[in-house]
Amino acid sequence: MTKILKDVIVCFMIDIFGGIMLECLILGDSLAVGVGQIRKECVTYAKSGINSYDYVNRHIFYTKGDTKAKNIIISLGSNDTEKINTFEELTTLRQLVNADRVYWIIPNIKETKRKAVWEVARKYNDWVIDARGSERSPDAVHPTYKGYKDIAEKTK
Repeated sequence: MTKILKDVIVCFMIDIFGGIMLECLILGDSLAVGVGQIRKECVTYAKSGINSYDYVNRHIFYTKGDTKAKNIIISLGSNDTEKINTFEELTTLRQLVNADRVYWIIPNIKETKRKAVWEVARKYNDWVIDARGSERSPDAVHPTYKGYKDIAEKTK
């Protein structure tokens, strides 16, 4: 099944039935894109370069809050500037998700943003995967293919 077809089916189910229970939903930035490429069975709503403010306030599909999943994987914070209150934005996002288990991918960079993600995860007793624990590419931000596989495996 192609990604486009999967997205069309998901939107159809939401419009017709008022929501569906997905097995796995991935939300966020380029790290989420990478994990979504490994976890092909998941529905992925991610965009490279997006910050948490734009994701929460401009990502129309998810702010409706009518999608549920057994497992949700979130990666945001790497692209946040100092002007963005990462803790506040991620707390808002966390209040919108409905899942049996939420995984947060802690970014490799920006200590204040890493701390904010940890704090949100701790506040909701969610699972944490530190991207620093996986093999990284030369840019020190993104994991290698092996690193993405490692992170994806930890979300199963």
